Amino acid sequence: MGNNIEEMSALELGAAIKAGKIGVAEALAACLSRIKTDKNNAFLAVAEARAQAAACEVQAKIKAGEALSPLAGVPVGVKDNISTLGIETSCASKMLKGYAPVYNAGVIDRLEAAGMIVVGKLNMDEFAMGGSSETGAFGAVRNPWDGSRVAGGSSGGSAAAVAAGLVPLALGTDTGGSIRQPCCFCGTTGIKPTYGSVSRYGLLAYASSLDQIGTIGRNIDDCAAFLSVISGPDERDSTCIIEKPFDFPAAAEKLDGVKIGLPVNYFGAGIDEDVRLAVLKAAKEFEAAGAAVEEFEMPMMDCMVHAYYIIACAEASSNLSRYDGLKYGFASEKAESLSELYKLSRSEGFGMEVKRRIMLGSFVLSSGYYDAYYRKALQARALVKEAYDGLFKRFDMILCPVAPTAAYKIGENLGDPLKMYMGDIYTVSVNLAGLPAAALPCGLGEAGLPAGFQLVADSFAEQKLVNAARVYQRRTDYHAKWPGGKS
Repeated sequence: MGNNIEEMSALELGAAIKAGKIGVAEALAACLSRIKTDKNNAFLAVAEARAQAAACEVQAKIKAGEALSPLAGVPVGVKDNISTLGIETSCASKMLKGYAPVYNAGVIDRLEAAGMIVVGKLNMDEFAMGGSSETGAFGAVRNPWDGSRVAGGSSGGSAAAVAAGLVPLALGTDTGGSIRQPCCFCGTTGIKPTYGSVSRYGLLAYASSLDQIGTIGRNIDDCAAFLSVISGPDERDSTCIIEKPFDFPAAAEKLDGVKIGLPVNYFGAGIDEDVRLAVLKAAKEFEAAGAAVEEFEMPMMDCMVHAYYIIACAEASSNLSRYDGLKYGFASEKAESLSELYKLSRSEGFGMEVKRRIMLGSFVLSSGYYDAYYRKALQARALVKEAYDGLFKRFDMILCPVAPTAAYKIGENLGDPLKMYMGDIYTVSVNLAGLPAAALPCGLGEAGLPAGFQLVADSFAEQKLVNAARVYQRRTDYHAKWPGGKS
């Protein structure tokens, strides 16, 4: 991708490190230097000393000829809701400010065993609750393409850091589109893997049946290589049911015989014209590569967002009950009784969006409303999964937009929660059904902002997604474009 370290893809950098052309410490120093000049508020914590110590250890292993991954020596940023031993993990919340975990998440153990270097923690929406990375307690993430616009959420810091060349790879999490939508807004590539393919041990939960850790990079090859590192079984997570890590051998040059579904009702009212044209152009590119693209009507469109937010908020209200001002985290100094400690600690420690979702979740789980809302949402979820099962008997994958708009202005939608929630209309069904999806850039609109599309496949069919994405990125150069015009 380029001769400078920050312009190299992760695999290019890993290959140069393995060949001795670039030292691990040199690669790390380049990233740290870029991070110090960042204007996008992408990083919340930088673990410079720890990263430098790790770089020395990895360099010694490479020199000794140890078998490490193709990404050995590559710096990586980590979303701030993934536990990192000794590095502050705040979930971008006042509630956990200053909290440094005493253990690593499963994915951190895996990437460090592969020789990758954790540089620091990335900004996000508070407790991953938001679609713009504006709800965090430590300021909004700015989009590298236009600093007045959002980077997307909730993994906005992860996508912005990769887009700006601060790190070649980042970990994000996706509960209802939180990897795919920031990738779409920032012009990066990301993979939201099948639920149960990557350990959630050490992930600070938002909605346990929906959350999944995934990868963000500049291209699909980097994302796939990183996913191979972090995927695999983990006995500490009973929902992690994959038997072995993903392996992505070289893909075919064409897509002959591949059937792709295009949901026509995703392209009606509400989608920006720039986004619609860019995604339809991507569909034509797949046809030119040999795939058969067929239009269809996506079922269950009218209930996907509603079901998602009922289930996600219900699980959030349960998961976040542990933050009570007693065991760990923020504790109000104003309380004069136990009941006041509970109330004030949560009132002062959580931001407005988190409190809104806790209240919504508590309401739909309460006596008299459980059957009317939560139980019906679970039934709708089952119907969404059933609908996808039927679609994957017809198609190898589905191609559709990620978001109805490009990145909008910071503060523009923050006061309208319903509008923000409806921005997830194309993404939440994937999480409800536990499916894998890949987000790829596919154009720049009139305002010079990236547009993106997603490919969705059946459970554990990541190989199909990676193959198709590789073919697309060989034929186009949208993934190679950088903010500011360089490519």
